[in-house]
Amino acid sequence: MKLRFVSQFDYVIFFAALLLIILGVAFIYSSGVDSSGVSVSTEYVRQIVFACTGLLLLAAAAFADFRKISRYALYLYFGLLAVLVYTFLFGRYVNGARSWLGIGSFGVQPSEFGKVIFIIFLARHLEHSSQWPPFRRFLTSLGIMLLPMCLILLQPDLGTASVYLPVFLIMCFMAGIPLRYIFLVLFGGMLTVVFAVLPIWESEIYQKTLGIIRVFQSDSLRLIVIAAGGAVAVVSLVGFIRFKNRYYFWLVYVFGILTFALVASKAVNYVLKDYQIKRLIVFLNPDSDPLGAGWNIIQSKIAIGSGNFFGQGFLRGTQSHYHFLPQQNTDFIFSILSEEWGFIGGMIVYALYFVILTRILAIIKNTPHVFGAYIASGIFGMFFFHFIVNVGMVMGLMPITGIPLLFLSYGGSSLWTAMICVGLLMGIYARRLEISNITL
Repeated sequence: MKLRFVSQFDYVIFFAALLLIILGVAFIYSSGVDSSGVSVSTEYVRQIVFACTGLLLLAAAAFADFRKISRYALYLYFGLLAVLVYTFLFGRYVNGARSWLGIGSFGVQPSEFGKVIFIIFLARHLEHSSQWPPFRRFLTSLGIMLLPMCLILLQPDLGTASVYLPVFLIMCFMAGIPLRYIFLVLFGGMLTVVFAVLPIWESEIYQKTLGIIRVFQSDSLRLIVIAAGGAVAVVSLVGFIRFKNRYYFWLVYVFGILTFALVASKAVNYVLKDYQIKRLIVFLNPDSDPLGAGWNIIQSKIAIGSGNFFGQGFLRGTQSHYHFLPQQNTDFIFSILSEEWGFIGGMIVYALYFVILTRILAIIKNTPHVFGAYIASGIFGMFFFHFIVNVGMVMGLMPITGIPLLFLSYGGSSLWTAMICVGLLMGIYARRLEISNITL
């Protein structure tokens, strides 16, 4: 029976992930080689250990019946919130964020594992609330996302917190929550970021004065605009309740988003420092601060460009071996790969991720269990967002948010999280034929 179950696993997604991990170990090793060709780092050894232990976690997640995990989702979620609070109060500072727990040199990042718990709990909620009114279902789901997301932002860890948003949006879309509610969160989040970065963009990138930016620089002006927008939203809401006219609904929708974004952007300004906000927009003009916030992007683009079609050869990259790239074994691992293996190496990574993502879509389509489909859709959102943002970041097309490239970047927490997700996907696929034989 066990042999038959093992034969049902999706080995395509397993071997695609394994190949990415092997590539990651190889280029983590390369990142630790100095200009004289001597390896000065043992991080590749640690990554091998992380990968081997990750295989055990992957197997445990695959063999554990995901349908039974639903029973413990609530306890896992509240446990996550407790750990995040503890991390915020007593965690270890790494790269300006109190987001790590550990003893000595060993540390873990709870917010990474929290992604899996969040996906599982939100999937359980979306399944059990299928008969609720759409707006109530949406609001409770939003609350499930905001609690861990805000705790992570307080650390502050913008990169990890930002992953929760696309996971939430994709899972809500899969659950059939009306698009107007999904776009409410999407547009609200986008405007919050835009309003938060506008003052820094004006002074550092645009370098000219714009009168409208005064709204975001003056607390009194911001308060007046917030009060006016809130008043319009409230009056429109009363009009909609009384007359049931869609015109009033859309007034509430638009002014509600604007008012929320103005309030939330002020909160973001309190949490994030100016240099952290500058990292979000410096990709628009890296030369505005070539030795500071723009340094990483400039060096990364040089590395990728110098790789040309076939690359300079393994262990022959100059940007990495002369250590021009900060965090080259984590956030900028793709830059090293592109420099040494060129366009061909980049396409190999693209192809392996394409295989993983298409297999996840096939799992979503083929599983008859709603809970499993929601979990798979959340993992799809997480993998897709990590890939798009990290690759876009190193190419200078997207903001620098500190998001690693899953399976390749150095780090036990992110690698273990990704491998647990692969195990869950394999388990969901293997049980696609026996879903109806269990009672939750």
